[in-house]
Amino acid sequence: MNYSINTVEKSEYTSIIEVWEASVRATHHFLSEADIAYFKPLILNQYLDLVELRSLKNSDGKIVGFLGTAEGNLEMLFLHPDLRRKGLGKLLLNYAIEQLSVQKVDVNEQNPEATAFYLKQGFAVIGRSETDPQGKPYPILHLKLK
Repeated sequence: MNYSINTVEKSEYTSIIEVWEASVRATHHFLSEADIAYFKPLILNQYLDLVELRSLKNSDGKIVGFLGTAEGNLEMLFLHPDLRRKGLGKLLLNYAIEQLSVQKVDVNEQNPEATAFYLKQGFAVIGRSETDPQGKPYPILHLKLK
């Protein structure tokens, strides 16, 4: 199956948030239902507009993953859980590095698979915060490309 990376139209935000939620439910086991309900409208109505978005579409034109960047930081990268471990996260990350000049990423410390992914792709931990940017008790690791 062929995949393409595309800019995102505001009309596609519903598809983006569907991928986000499916991915979060598969990988962010530390989040409660209340947390997901808290973050979902923030991402949909605020955060998506603050980043440079790219979608990953399959050959049918369906969005199956996405990334968002701002000022050299990878702010979000999510794949539909059915497509994990197929090289598509690496495809998106390489695009972000090569085309959007990404050098840094923050990752939830409680998401060891994501941390391992970024470390394997050449990032190194340069710092840690006890809470996430909203002040919630989810430690964040700050990584930078070596």
